[in-house]
Formats: sequence, C-alpha cells, structure tokens
Amino acid sequence: MNLFSPLTLGDLELPNRLVMAPLTRSRSRIDGVPNDDVVEYYRQRASMGLIISEGVYPSFTGQGFVRQPGLATEKQVAGWKRVTDAVHAEGGLIVAQVMHAGRVTHTEITGQEQIVAPSAIAVEGETRTYTGKHAYQVPHALSAAELPGIIDEFVSASRNAMTAGFDGVELHGANGYLLHEFLAPSANTRTDADGGSPQNRAKFVIEVVTAVANAIGAGRTGLRISPEHNVQGALETDPVDVAATYGALIDGIAPLALAALSILHKDPSGALVQDLRTRFGGPVLLNTGFQSITTYDDAVAVAANGWGDAVVVGRPAIANPDLVRRWREDLPLNEPDASTFYTEGPAGYTDYPFWEN
Repeated sequence: MNLFSPLTLGDLELPNRLVMAPLTRSRSRIDGVPNDDVVEYYRQRASMGLIISEGVYPSFTGQGFVRQPGLATEKQVAGWKRVTDAVHAEGGLIVAQVMHAGRVTHTEITGQEQIVAPSAIAVEGETRTYTGKHAYQVPHALSAAELPGIIDEFVSASRNAMTAGFDGVELHGANGYLLHEFLAPSANTRTDADGGSPQNRAKFVIEVVTAVANAIGAGRTGLRISPEHNVQGALETDPVDVAATYGALIDGIAPLALAALSILHKDPSGALVQDLRTRFGGPVLLNTGFQSITTYDDAVAVAANGWGDAVVVGRPAIANPDLVRRWREDLPLNEPDASTFYTEGPAGYTDYPFWEN
C-alpha cells in the first residue's frame, strides 16, 4: 500500500492512510466543553486522512483528566459541533474516541462519589487533579446489575458524538482504562460471568462494541486495543492468555463488520498482531509508538510490508499540523515540545507553524 493512497473504513472514505492518534491535551474548559483553542487545533490538522479525537468521557464518572472534554451534556455536544464543523470545512474527517477512564482517575477530577472498575484494585501511583497530585483510589467494583448502565453510557455518548457531527466513534479499549481493565487479568479478578477465563474477560467489551455498533452503525464504529502494552496497571504478561483473550474479543466483534480495529503494539509484524488482523477481517490501523515516536520510516515500513491498512501517528501530528504534506514532500519537521503537551492555552498547541514556501 501507499501511505498517500485513499482508504475505505466502513462508511468513511479517507484521502490518505495517515491517521492522527487520540492525544490527551487537557485544553478544554473545566466543564468539559471544547473551547476556541480546541476548535483551531483540530481544524489545523484536517489534512490527515482521519483525525481521532482525544479521549472524550461518556459520563462524569468516566472522566480521567483535568480539562478533559466530554460528550455527556448538551453544552459539550454543542462545543464539539464547532470542532467537527471546522474540520469538515477544511475537507477533513474526525471521529470521537469515547473513553471511560475506569479506575485511572480520582474523585477530585470526576466530582463524583466514587470511581469504578471491574474489581476493587487500585492503580499504583498518583494522578494530577485540580487540587494537586493524589494517589489513585481503590475503585468500586461494578456489580453485574450495574454493567448495563455503563453500556448505556457508551451508547449515549456515541449517539451524542453523531449529533455533534463526528464521522464516527472509536471505543477506547486500550492503555489501562475501563474496557481494558475488563480484559487484563491484573485488573479483573471477578468470579462472575465477566471474569476468570479469557472469554469471560472479553465479554463486556464485546457487549459495549456491539451496543454502540447497533446504535450508530457498524460502518462508523471502531475499537482501539493495546495488548501487552502493560501500562497503568493493566498487565498482560502471559502470551498464551493474551492470545486467548484478544482472540476471543476479536472473534466476538468480527461478525459486526466494524469500520476499523486500531492496534497499539510495538511489533506490528509479529504473530499476535497479524493473527488479530486476520481474525478481524476488516481494516486495521497500526500504531507502533507510545513511549517511542512513530517516524516516517516506521510508517513506510507498515505500508511497504502490508502489515496494516493505515498508520496511526501521535507526536509528529502534534508538532506538524501539515504532517501529510511534510512527509509526502520530504520536508523538515517541527519538533514537539513535551513541556506543553498538557498545559493550557495555545502555546505548543495551535502555534506550531505550517511549512511556508
């Protein structure tokens, strides 16, 4: 494949195969409404084949970060409509990443009485709240009776995303957040139908994906996973269990014919990723970096070897709003300033220059 050739993802027609990764930037208002800076940030990057928004919370309990945007209120939906209108005016496509943080948050962030997870196991470490850094709390273990309500939150937020003008939804099943917590044996020690075996741990995620696909259309629904990534307490260190768990997950969602499966893994050509790709049977977006930056050479390798159908790019897209042009024309790149990744205001957000000639 060619990085700069068109690609069909379900109901979407991408002009190229460079996908902007979901990137936490903490630039929205405290009430979860995207502001003018957020509108401009996404507008600038509309030449990417597809923009995947930063993680957007489906409920206040699901909020994971300070100044994170949501899709839970009418004002948040209206704020996102300004973003999607701006991206579409530039000819771009944008999907909302719906993310429930699960236990990787704090009540000082959510404003709720408790945080929730599959099991009452806290994440190690601290998180930054509006009142400073605090240790992660022990979450409330969701009861079987509470799980349908969580599914409803994902469905409601996904419907809100469509009302806000998004072109689709990516469900965040990666990086240690709620859906990933159900998959990971370190975070899910349940003894009911949603815990124990790989098939049981995959069950809730399959149910969420199915419900959202039924609500907004499978051709506008995707899922992001990060097997063996081992971050934020979602530890998956047994390769046999990993293969069984994610095999069960993908087998469970493959009949839906989703728009895309996004896989974050350091070895895109390895047996695990390629087996999941075969099982999925649809377009696969590959992200080779997280701690490491996805370079042009990384992207070309994915394309040249046919390991996936598109490449998900993070930090180069932060620093280069015109990344597609720069990579296509072999132009020099702006370097990302990590000190401004999570600060407020336009500095390091909307002030990276376009290439001028």
